[in-house]
Amino acid sequence: MTKAADKKLIVGLDIGTSKVSALVGEVLPDGEVNVIGEGSSPSGGMDKGGVNDLESVVKSVQGAIYKAELMADCQISSVFLSLSGKHIRCQTEEGMVPISDKEVTQDDVDNVIHTAKSVKISDEHKVLHVIPQEFAIDYQEGIKNPVGLSGVRMEASVHLITCHNDMARNIVKAVERCDLKVDQLIFSGLAASHAVLTPDERELGVCVVDIGGGTMDIAVWTGGALRHAAVIPYAGNVVTSDIAYAFGTPLGDAEEIKVKYGCALSELVSKDAKVDVPSVGGRPSRSLQSQTLAEVIEPRYSELLGLVNQKLIEVQDQLRNAGVKHQLAAGIVLTGGAAQMEGLVECAERVFSNQVRVGLPLNVVGLTEHVQFPHYATAVGLLHYGKDSQTFDDSEIEQKRSVSGFFSKLSGWLRKEF
Repeated sequence: MTKAADKKLIVGLDIGTSKVSALVGEVLPDGEVNVIGEGSSPSGGMDKGGVNDLESVVKSVQGAIYKAELMADCQISSVFLSLSGKHIRCQTEEGMVPISDKEVTQDDVDNVIHTAKSVKISDEHKVLHVIPQEFAIDYQEGIKNPVGLSGVRMEASVHLITCHNDMARNIVKAVERCDLKVDQLIFSGLAASHAVLTPDERELGVCVVDIGGGTMDIAVWTGGALRHAAVIPYAGNVVTSDIAYAFGTPLGDAEEIKVKYGCALSELVSKDAKVDVPSVGGRPSRSLQSQTLAEVIEPRYSELLGLVNQKLIEVQDQLRNAGVKHQLAAGIVLTGGAAQMEGLVECAERVFSNQVRVGLPLNVVGLTEHVQFPHYATAVGLLHYGKDSQTFDDSEIEQKRSVSGFFSKLSGWLRKEF
């Protein structure tokens, strides 16, 4: 990126199944992210997080980047890029090292994390993130930051998120075709968590569900640490498809009807409300009851959220068996483009039997009227992630940590393999 040299610019690029979003952020002296540019374009060539038409993806990315450059008055040369897809895997591993000088140093922390992440993974996969959960020194467990503490032996529990080599390579290739460098590849669910969660929610236990067009990204947090990450390859597009087939209307019109008039709980819809539904083959449009539309949408959303709930039950059982805090006392946070539908919170509360809220991006300034919507959660999270991953001088590190808290402490340990 070329702009004023004293400005630290970060670009987040979220290539979804339905939409490509690019955000330009400037890191202010107080550590806040100031959004100065935004660009989006309809996504082509993507399906369920994977590339199925390289040239279409390139054109979509170019469109979003061009708009963001115009608004921010800068030239974008590198991006923090999101990644999703059912190939995303996760596992928790343990590591142990002797403490070199009876007091834990940063080198000891790096060594124990390196030991924990040195586990063999599938040849087709590579490590995307190495995220510490907690440390133990001798008989003291549940330590968040061990530096400076005394002891003989230190253990670490780390969460590994891996991705398929070729799936990652294809989306990076599409971005590089736009003459852009990928600073880092980041799991979409982790980025969205950066954007929409508060420290209290991560501590109490919360599940973020980022509902896009082709995938639902899940991130489960308890005790301040990421415990599980997963991707379900079904999302908002199946609802659109149901509407198209139920009412015999083109997919594009079905999407528009879903966004404008859709409701995920039929009992909230007035019996007198009508919706105009275009037909195919030159036939005249028809007027249908909005309640009929909701009766198509509600069961599909209930089914999608039911898949998430099924996964959550499995994860909580695993955490309970491992002796790890498993309750989700802070409930469920829904975000992403398909989380904006009326009645979805009430529908989700019935499915999860827990409190639910819609997650909007937090802790950004600048073009907030453009980006404080659920569909920008991943892109805003990429900006936060980029800020915490950048190399600053010592005075800025302290400033940054005081603002960003827990994520900043992890910034040195979040590894990339690209």
